[in-house]
Amino acid sequence: MSKYKCVIFDCDGVLVDSETIGNQVFVDMANELGANIDLQYATKHFKGGFLQNSIEHISKLIDSEIPQSFEEEYRKRSFDAFKSNIKPIQGILEVLQNIKRPFCVASSGPESKIKLNLELTGLLPYFENNIFSSYTIQKWKPDPGIFLLAAETMGYKPSECIIIEDSLSGVKAAINGGFDVFGFTMHDYDNELKTLATKTFDNMNDLLKMI
Repeated sequence: MSKYKCVIFDCDGVLVDSETIGNQVFVDMANELGANIDLQYATKHFKGGFLQNSIEHISKLIDSEIPQSFEEEYRKRSFDAFKSNIKPIQGILEVLQNIKRPFCVASSGPESKIKLNLELTGLLPYFENNIFSSYTIQKWKPDPGIFLLAAETMGYKPSECIIIEDSLSGVKAAINGGFDVFGFTMHDYDNELKTLATKTFDNMNDLLKMI
């Protein structure tokens, strides 16, 4: 019998294949301001993080203030892109249909974005009210606050939960909160998760056996 009584999923890159879509929109907008970055750069520096930190990073790159409207415009453009292109991570539907313990989602994104992406991919009914956003507590990974809130609300201690993450900041947040964490490495191009995560896996179909 597994020691894990509750599963806490990250959203982008774990439940929905949105990371590349969102990053591409961000790259395009940053390059319109003269940042001259590519998708690989964005994946390395911004994956799983707080949007405001990414915007500040671009401001330093171009040595100029970012327009006030940048975040609102980014949300609009990325939502449009998600509506056209987003898909569930391959194999995740079967995982959600067959998990025999409580589970939830805890993400750095705004709750509206989490719900939109889960709805567009048909996953929203599996989470109902078990959706936790860093924006609620104004703390972002690698701060463990969102995972601690999720565990407490679900009624479990960190030692009873397993976190499923695909970003370095997310894995660090889990560790900082005293959680075990499984790193999903489908987009881990620099092989960063292996040394930190409790275990890693690159195919969602393997997850049920692991938990």
